[in-house]
Amino acid sequence: MSDATVTLEGPSGPKPKKYFTRRNLFLYGTLIIISAYYLLPLYVMIVTSLKGMPEIRLGNIFALPSNITFEAWGKAWNGASCTGDDCGPVSRGLRDGFMNSVIITIPSVILSIAIASVNGYALANWRFKGSNMFFTILIFGAFIPYQVMIYPIVLLLGQVGLYTKLGGLIVVHTIFGMPILTLLFRNYFVSIPEELFKAARVDGAGFWGIFFKIMLPMSLPIFVVAIILQVTGIWNDFLFGVIYTKPGNWPMTVQLNNIVNSVQGVKEYNVNMAATILTGIVPLVIYFFSGKLFVRGIAAGAVKG
Repeated sequence: MSDATVTLEGPSGPKPKKYFTRRNLFLYGTLIIISAYYLLPLYVMIVTSLKGMPEIRLGNIFALPSNITFEAWGKAWNGASCTGDDCGPVSRGLRDGFMNSVIITIPSVILSIAIASVNGYALANWRFKGSNMFFTILIFGAFIPYQVMIYPIVLLLGQVGLYTKLGGLIVVHTIFGMPILTLLFRNYFVSIPEELFKAARVDGAGFWGIFFKIMLPMSLPIFVVAIILQVTGIWNDFLFGVIYTKPGNWPMTVQLNNIVNSVQGVKEYNVNMAATILTGIVPLVIYFFSGKLFVRGIAAGAVKG
């Protein structure tokens, strides 16, 4: 008798994965707990801002609003009463502060990133005499406490006529943003294969030709990292805003402080919560739409030495 091959028919393909394993339950359970821990304050802020004061006085901060109202958001944005001891421009709410923050943030971000990207490119690819010393001094500036330089900067801005003006605050944010941004760009450009730079030099490309035609097209992730860091830092700044500007030029964070710390009348927690959300919504939106590129920029060399 000849040997016969027996073929058994049955299911084929990869073995089904078990989703409810001990490892997955621990991993996702931990992530859910951490997410809830960080999202709970935001939930309380949102539901409180949608309630009226009579409902807030009942004391259940976690309960959903029985009657949703956006009156608190209107008060936070336009203002409806005096805040603190000042019944002047501050009483108009966050609207003026928002425009001031936009005027401060946009040029500060553009100037600091433009200068830092060229600095990082030059330090990474165009070694010059004293470049290491220049880089050391520049990075050293990133670790000097801001408080040490507050008074000297006040004197300097006063000498050039920019103290209490938006232009002075733009200069301050641009200068303080350059050290850390230069470090980020320098480390990113170092991670780009050097052969591309050498090939461009052989083809006759110069300093700016290589920068605009080769480096910039490959640097979108690190530019997103820089934009998110700068927008977040400048938009959320309070110290520089309250020191280097005057009431008419106060950014949004200073206006928020005046609204929340008002000592006149009844404490309106719904208005305070709405004002806080409005103040922080710009950095949140930017990160929401560019978060993946931010992670790519970090992973692609933003923190490599």
